[in-house]
Amino acid sequence: MKQLKPAFVLAAILLALSFIIPAILVLPSTNDKSDGALAEQEEVQSKQMKNESSTEVAVFRTNTKKIEKLPLEEYVIGVVASEMPAEFELEALKAQALAARTYIVSHLISSSDNEDIPEGANIKDTVDHQVYKNKAELKKQWGKDYDWKYKKVADAVKATAGQILTYNEKPITASFFSTSNGYTENAEDYWKNQIPYLKSVESPWDSKSPKFNSQKVLTISEFENKLGVKIGNGKDIGTVTGRTPGKKVATVNINGKDFTGREVREKLDLRSTDFKWIRKGDSIIISTKGFGHGVGMSQYGANGMAQEGKKYKDIVTHYYQGITISDVEKIGNQKLALK
Repeated sequence: MKQLKPAFVLAAILLALSFIIPAILVLPSTNDKSDGALAEQEEVQSKQMKNESSTEVAVFRTNTKKIEKLPLEEYVIGVVASEMPAEFELEALKAQALAARTYIVSHLISSSDNEDIPEGANIKDTVDHQVYKNKAELKKQWGKDYDWKYKKVADAVKATAGQILTYNEKPITASFFSTSNGYTENAEDYWKNQIPYLKSVESPWDSKSPKFNSQKVLTISEFENKLGVKIGNGKDIGTVTGRTPGKKVATVNINGKDFTGREVREKLDLRSTDFKWIRKGDSIIISTKGFGHGVGMSQYGANGMAQEGKKYKDIVTHYYQGITISDVEKIGNQKLALK
């Protein structure tokens, strides 16, 4: 039998390999999980898009007297951008996004037709509900800083998309304010209604807020007219007769007339219910600590927590006691769909 030449054998082997190697390269790998991960990512993105587009908010614009309709998540961006400085830490903005989303979801689920809201609208764009500004208004407000500020706020909202704050599986009253005096207030000490998750907690970060201390000067006549009292010529203006657990004025007696701290704050247009005053000549100098009603989440406190490395979940669970972060789909999806 005639032997094959080595050169011929080598050529035959190379020819065979040219068919086998491409076939091996296109065979699916049983250990490669990238297809599954990609599918999962696409599913998550699809779910987020569905959540964002399934609920629409109709906002009554008080300046134009028109109704603006937009997706829920876009509305939340407009609220966070209006209610909290974009310069704040990202985790603080995320906490604000949760509060804003919870507020609107609760409002959509439980709002009554008897509310003072124009027909066809769900909510107003003012402090009566939540301040809201659209992209055009934010561009005008922020100018050259619009791009980075809007992106930062939008990132915070997107990172918390579909999440709301609940207590006993219901959206909470996610109240918030600017700056505390070092403590938040119990709900019942300001609004009379006891709410289990709105309890007084320490908030030491607020002392760094530019709104922590303030003063207001009123003439004697202005003070007397606004409160409906007469204080005479003495230095003694009034006596604090009670304080709240949040170290604010609960009650005060002025020349025999009793007031709550909230009444004095509102009648004199003070920044908070932590106030004290002194008389100088024909004027009364009123000093206050904090800015706002003091119930719920302090915004400057939230930013202070974030600066110390706390995450948004740490922030909301500090200011809203005993709450849970829940998926809006599980809480109010059916009710929201009916709105």
